[in-house]
Amino acid sequence: MTSATPPPRTIRVGTRGSALARAQSGMIARALESAAAAAGEPVGVELVPVRTQGDVDASSLAGLGGVGAFAAALRLAVLNGQCDLAVHSFKDLPTAPVRGLRVWATPKREDPRDALCGRNGMDLDDLPRGARVGTGSPRRAAQLLLRRPDLQIVDIRGNVPTRLSRVAGTGVWPDGPLGARRPELDAVVLAMAGLLRLGLADRVTEAFDEDVMLPAASQGALAVEARADADPFLASLLTGLDHAATRAEVTAERALMEGLGAGCAAPVGVLAQVDERGLLLDAAVIALSGSEAVRSRLRIPDTRDAEALGHRLASDLLGYGAGDVADLHATKPHRAGEQR
Repeated sequence: MTSATPPPRTIRVGTRGSALARAQSGMIARALESAAAAAGEPVGVELVPVRTQGDVDASSLAGLGGVGAFAAALRLAVLNGQCDLAVHSFKDLPTAPVRGLRVWATPKREDPRDALCGRNGMDLDDLPRGARVGTGSPRRAAQLLLRRPDLQIVDIRGNVPTRLSRVAGTGVWPDGPLGARRPELDAVVLAMAGLLRLGLADRVTEAFDEDVMLPAASQGALAVEARADADPFLASLLTGLDHAATRAEVTAERALMEGLGAGCAAPVGVLAQVDERGLLLDAAVIALSGSEAVRSRLRIPDTRDAEALGHRLASDLLGYGAGDVADLHATKPHRAGEQR
């Protein structure tokens, strides 16, 4: 009598419930299945939805405490054994580590830029004077006002389709519990990575280069987090997903935020880029009113010194008066539309 083949091991992946979170977690699930199959030990991967405060509370994201609003419930689900790992947008993770957890993998980064989705194909320069532009990010708002002080910034929340649905002519329906209003905005600013992962890149009317808008630390990167004592097989699969250049970039960016003591609502833009000459880090602190900014950049030849680079550039910015330009410790700023 032939014994039945035992079922493959199941790896449970914790994910938020939004379309973007499911898309990101699905990417990691497929990568894990491929890696396990290549190792000769196929696994099944199950997505485990976890409801977070940021998904159900329509308050301003900065008012919810920013990054922690999305990360805490997922982390708890890993620690209590509800799931084996969690997939985060890396920018949703506070810089302080959590005891018992480890970010095992930072897969290759998607496009880190911010993108304008404007009505009738308009880019930033095309928007009429006094145009209403939606964003929930003080960083984005400050940089928009630095370039276009006439704009009316509207503080918005919601997942990507919900935000797009507030711009006339996008043809996108809302997704999730936060709902949507009738289209009343001229444009919204969103992360290019999220639009690409959702297949909505055709809604982009301008992808901002770093001279116009620096992204948030770790934007476009994913963090795959599991218990620090994860079993060797899972640890080996996760380690295989890590992308060295992306890890160096996010390490430098997050070290800069740590060095500045930057809160979740601090208007700080930062971008690290690995190339053949090493690691370049570019960062700015912008006044919430858009009236001024302090900016600097540094390059090092060895990506292994990424953390030191971030701390050094933070020290430079503080020396140039970054703390006088904006409240670096801000967690609950005035609404973006009231800062003018």
